[in-house]
Amino acid sequence: MRLAGKVAIITGAASGMGQAAALLFAQEGASVVVTDVNAEAGEQTIKSIRDAGGTALFVKTNVANEEEVKAMVTTAVDAFGHVDILYNNAGIMPMDDGSVTDITEMTWDRIMDVNIKSAFLCSKYVIPIMMKHEKGSIINVASFVAFMGCTVPQDAYTVSKGGMLSLTKSLAVQYGRHGIRCNAICPGPIETPLLRALWTSEEARNLRLNRIPLGRFGEAKDIVYMALYLASDESSWTTGAWLTVDGGITSNYF
Repeated sequence: MRLAGKVAIITGAASGMGQAAALLFAQEGASVVVTDVNAEAGEQTIKSIRDAGGTALFVKTNVANEEEVKAMVTTAVDAFGHVDILYNNAGIMPMDDGSVTDITEMTWDRIMDVNIKSAFLCSKYVIPIMMKHEKGSIINVASFVAFMGCTVPQDAYTVSKGGMLSLTKSLAVQYGRHGIRCNAICPGPIETPLLRALWTSEEARNLRLNRIPLGRFGEAKDIVYMALYLASDESSWTTGAWLTVDGGITSNYF
């Protein structure tokens, strides 16, 4: 198994891509710490892992709250002794995001808290644990939108994901000598209930789909298999990378 003996903290792991990562990492031998604000879904996720013979722990955590993050990391270390993988997956893309001329301050702050402050806080408390063992892999979920502008903007989301890219480079440089790697995955459009909610018509769906050279929207597995590579020792000489998994959409000029 590719993650045998490793301990992984995955934020936002009660549903979507985070849940898919938790299930896959456990299947590959990792002990998984599932964190989310949704306790019911989080408990169901670890039940699925345990039912399949895996090892998992759920810690209800608001990852934008420093004291809760600190307590979550302490719980993880108390349970498993160390942390090898931090998967900063938690993120939101609310419908009330838009242009900077339209977004409320409350919406801006909420997106920044969940999408980028969470990565700062989790890294703050996990990195010292990794440094004790001189190894670790931090995986940040950014987005293809960090590279591109859009005539239908989501400026707060876009800025938060650009921040994830910058944080990735900085952590890779600072902690590489301690055996800690940091990389970012930049997903393209993944077909989730959240994305489908943005489609007001079949025409709106096809407008996005037609820009993807591979002819389909992404699935959670397309992203989490890249995360599995980054979490494993197979990527031991990969750090500071921005890995775009987008069906080719960022390569399409027209």
